[in-house]
Amino acid sequence: MKRVVLTIALCVAVSASFAQKKAVSEAQSIAKSTNANFNEARELIKGALTNEETKNDAKTWFVAGFVEDQQFSAERMKQMLGQQPNESVMYGALTNILQYFDKANELDQLPDAKGKVKAKYTKDIKGILTADHVYYINAGGYYLGERNYAKAYDCFEQYLAIEELPYGKANKTAPRDSNYMIAQFYAAVTATQLDDHQKAIAALERAKSTNYNLNEVYQYLTEEYNQLKDTVNAEKTLEEGLKKFPEEKFFLLSLINTYIYSDRNDKAITYLNTAIAQEPNNPQLYDVLGRVYESVKDYDKAEESFNKALSIDPNYTESLSNLGRVYYNQAINKQNEANMLNDNKQYQEEVAKAKDIFRKALPYFEKVNKLKPDDREYLIALRNIYYNLNMNDEFNAIEAQMNQ
Repeated sequence: MKRVVLTIALCVAVSASFAQKKAVSEAQSIAKSTNANFNEARELIKGALTNEETKNDAKTWFVAGFVEDQQFSAERMKQMLGQQPNESVMYGALTNILQYFDKANELDQLPDAKGKVKAKYTKDIKGILTADHVYYINAGGYYLGERNYAKAYDCFEQYLAIEELPYGKANKTAPRDSNYMIAQFYAAVTATQLDDHQKAIAALERAKSTNYNLNEVYQYLTEEYNQLKDTVNAEKTLEEGLKKFPEEKFFLLSLINTYIYSDRNDKAITYLNTAIAQEPNNPQLYDVLGRVYESVKDYDKAEESFNKALSIDPNYTESLSNLGRVYYNQAINKQNEANMLNDNKQYQEEVAKAKDIFRKALPYFEKVNKLKPDDREYLIALRNIYYNLNMNDEFNAIEAQMNQ
């Protein structure tokens, strides 16, 4: 009885194996046919990909990729004939090919019982991938249009992977063309949309090896490092970017901000002067320079910088308020010094000096108030100046304005 059961089991196993091998051949035949039913071909090959008797056969994986390529080619033919292809189907099939061909080639390179490698499918794989190669960039563009960034990134990465595979492209000695650089750039830019900063940084660092849109690559890379709060690499990237693109404001101004926020004022002043040399009529640059000088208590240089900004634009409110604040703060300091004195004569002299400085601040805040009447920050400063100068009517008017 046991022997009969064993024989039956063996027959069933052989039959299952034969059925799966037959399914592989049938799937290939269907994919080749006119008006092919690609879904049927996929269903036939699906079982063979996991069946113990066929899953380690290079043909199984080659046919799986072949089915996808045939559907891609069918839709592409419509496009070539001026018909409207189903782009979702076309590019969906294209992006499925490589995973199957990778496995097919791996199995195809295994030695036989005699230790010899007799590849049956590598040549066909190379031919198909060479023909399809450029369309992976088109696929990436399609998925970008659909805002499917993960699929777009995968398409650009597959294009690059095929370029690197020993069996992926026919002419390995040819120099990298513009398509390769385009794929690298868009893979990197698309990666920035994936909320995976490490992946984006890796792709952007790779894209630095080409000269395609390198200015943008460095800008994207800076932002990715900033997202990770990696200030060291962000600054390094800005410095590299500025060397390559000295006219690019992004790198110069970002470095200036970096130096200001990290209290490296000497460097900030140096780079601000570089920026001013490039844009001598930009009041903002003089205004920022003035604020840096103010932060290191070089009030003469600060006053000079703010006045330079106002000579370019007399209504530049930032410099008006900043210059007014420089005088205002000096007046407050002088007044505080006066309050520390016991000698009444000296006290009156120092208070008079403080009032003189308040008078210097006054016209700047009055002008800002006219330009920005709803800004309470300037109103508060102006009210305090009127109070200290005993300008009661003006003080009352500002109080009324603030209480509206």
